[in-house]
Amino acid sequence: MKISDTIADFIEEMLKDMGGTAELQRSELATRFKCVPSQINYVISTRFSPEHGYIVESRRGGGGFIRISRVEMDSELMIMHTVNAIGSYLDMSTCVALVANLRQSGVISETEARLILSATGNRALRPAQPQDRDFLRASILKQILINIV
Repeated sequence: MKISDTIADFIEEMLKDMGGTAELQRSELATRFKCVPSQINYVISTRFSPEHGYIVESRRGGGGFIRISRVEMDSELMIMHTVNAIGSYLDMSTCVALVANLRQSGVISETEARLILSATGNRALRPAQPQDRDFLRASILKQILINIV
């Protein structure tokens, strides 16, 4: 198992134990996992982003901390939040993260997630010019989610 996975699993376990919000200290985690603090930053920015359903607050300095909160909301609100977070362009990796978050939260089914990823994937968008695919992907995902609501 990669160190990133180990750190992410530890943070997720803390979130479960603490009722969805955990305060962490970068330096303590780095010491615990025998890594540099930038590794902790990497895990937090890639695994605990708003696209994944988290709010991250950070305060630097001697008494600094990182507060991670799992966003809890009903299905309709979560879909609308996702639609608003998409913007005009959406790369495939962010699309996958958004769909996985909706699936993990129980907002969409496994079948719906597979269909969405199929409709927004590079294979489906192959007829479009490469520079237009992220724009089309964003538009398609927004329309699908709006119609689910």
